[in-house]
Amino acid sequence: MNETYIYPTNLKSQAKLWFWNLRDIVIIGVALLISILALTQIKFFLPLALTLVYMFLSIQFDDTSVLDFIRQGVKYFLINQQYFEWKEDRINEKR
Repeated sequence: MNETYIYPTNLKSQAKLWFWNLRDIVIIGVALLISILALTQIKFFLPLALTLVYMFLSIQFDDTSVLDFIRQGVKYFLINQQYFEWKEDRINEKR
């Protein structure tokens, strides 16, 4: 029995709240709590700044975010080995 659901893409898309995935909302919430504690107790602004940067980078538009784009770029340029194959152009040699 094949059931179709009203939820977007037949229950295959990630759960979202506003502009973020729920996983990102949890990370942002915990980071904000730690940031506010650090700010109020020891007047340390860096955790709050990093949390705000993460909030900006993880905003989802069309199921992708700036953070996803950066991850893919790092993976393509720095982590995965690129393989190039050079071949002669036989068409130009016949002239």
